[in-house]
Amino acid sequence: MPTPRRRGRPLSPAVTREGICRAALEIAAESGYEALTMARIARRLAVAPSALYNHIRGKDELMALLQDAVMDGVSTAELERAARGEMAVSEALRAWARSYRAVFAAHPPLIPVIATMPIAGAPRTQEVYEAVCAALARTGLPPGAHLARVIALESFIYGSAYDVGAPADIFEVADAAEAVPALQHAVSAFRDDGHAAAPSGANPYADAPFEAGLDLLLAGLDTASPQPGPASPSSG
Repeated sequence: MPTPRRRGRPLSPAVTREGICRAALEIAAESGYEALTMARIARRLAVAPSALYNHIRGKDELMALLQDAVMDGVSTAELERAARGEMAVSEALRAWARSYRAVFAAHPPLIPVIATMPIAGAPRTQEVYEAVCAALARTGLPPGAHLARVIALESFIYGSAYDVGAPADIFEVADAAEAVPALQHAVSAFRDDGHAAAPSGANPYADAPFEAGLDLLLAGLDTASPQPGPASPSSG
């Protein structure tokens, strides 16, 4: 005979921070982040809204939780190797940028949210930025230029993540070719270089320009001597 469940509180909580995060991401994927409310998350989890506040304090903490959940998919392993001097910084940053772009190409509605959200309260997000800056500290860039390079790379990555989902005919101007001859020539030359639309209909203006842009943003990072880094907390 099965053992009857004891009365009282269940052994496993009905609501967890992880469950709230999953429900919020599902709602955002279906209806966008503007539709994300505590009440709607509660309905998705079949609990009262008050149950959510046992785990998060409100919408700001929820968004920080989502930020960390998405940023957790961004690989920092190569950056950590570069910070230890085990691989070239430029190649580590390239791997990070590719991972970052892939994650946000899957969550484009989150881009404007993350791009303007403070990182306080999002420890995983802070770890990502720490890894990037630690790798950049191995280059010849002066410390004052590290954050500027991070912002430049991130701005480029966000725009490229949007490009992934753009239509393959985004630059088609056949009905106005005579009015924009330079653009038409550029489009034709791009295709002649082998960047035709993929059979799947993927945007041909996404991947190759992304790699070319990374070449420009990462040029010269490995050629200068490393700058002295900040003293560790244990330094005398």
